[in-house]
Amino acid sequence: KKKKKKKEAVVSTQSTGIAEEVAAPTVAPVEEPVEVVAEEDKDEEMAEPEEVVEAVEPDQDEEMAVSDDEDIAEEVPAEVVAPVQETRKTVKAPAMVVPAKPASLLKKEARAAELASKTAASSKKLATLKAARRKEIVKKTAKYYKQYEAADKEEVRLAREAKANGNYYVPAEARLAFVVRLRGVNNIPPKPRKIMKLMRLRQINNGVFVKLNKASKEMLRIAEPYITFGYPNLKTVRELIYKRGFGKVNGQRVAINDNTVIEQALGKYGIVCIEDLIHEIFTVGPHFKQANNFLWHFKLSCAKGGLRKINNHFVEGGDFGNREHFINNIVRRMN
Repeated sequence: KKKKKKKEAVVSTQSTGIAEEVAAPTVAPVEEPVEVVAEEDKDEEMAEPEEVVEAVEPDQDEEMAVSDDEDIAEEVPAEVVAPVQETRKTVKAPAMVVPAKPASLLKKEARAAELASKTAASSKKLATLKAARRKEIVKKTAKYYKQYEAADKEEVRLAREAKANGNYYVPAEARLAFVVRLRGVNNIPPKPRKIMKLMRLRQINNGVFVKLNKASKEMLRIAEPYITFGYPNLKTVRELIYKRGFGKVNGQRVAINDNTVIEQALGKYGIVCIEDLIHEIFTVGPHFKQANNFLWHFKLSCAKGGLRKINNHFVEGGDFGNREHFINNIVRRMN
């Protein structure tokens, strides 16, 4: 019992001493140095029991923390804060730097400029040559038309002269024929089949120009039941070549849409334009063979209005055989 009483007396004295120490700073100002007070506070904190810490209210702790923050903010000088703000303002994103052109790109641009200048010079030169050739072609075409007109007038003059004298004018035999295939491949004997193959008449409605001589006339006579032919005029020849004309270049069918196609193939024979080609074909000139071989066989359409009867001769009301100048009518219907 005595030991318990002694322990209670010690605890009571310690608690009274702690209460006086806690209340002391509130009553009188502290005159001791800051370092000593700090050491005493640390010793008191170590010596305080948990019950005393719990006795302090939470509101007082919050107010003390806020006041401590305000005191710290006031004690920090403005000179320390200012440099931070300045550094934030001065920091900027780096400007985009455009790299210089690489050497390969500069070489490429120089090469392209040089090529463009060369092409411009060559195109200008070609344009001047083309203009000069065009003038020559126009002159040559006018010359051909005068020849055709003079030949027609001569025919009319001779016919009138013969009639005035009570005679008959017999024109010269035709030198050019246009042949069209009418029949298919069924029931054709070997000879006519071979002749049509030689003439490049491999399909129905194919047409070709043929130079008339003894050999060609015999061939036409043998294949007569399967073809029709006649003597075309200038208009028919021109329309066929302009509309259905294709050239043979390196074994390929090429459209004649420019005079350069003809010049490259037949320039060595003096045939440099389409009018030269028409003149060579119509007049059966010295280079007719080369000009005719250059022309691809004509692929004509079915005759507008149809045919009469392909199994009968033309003179019997049919379609096959020689129809002389009436070939122009059927070609216009098939062109």
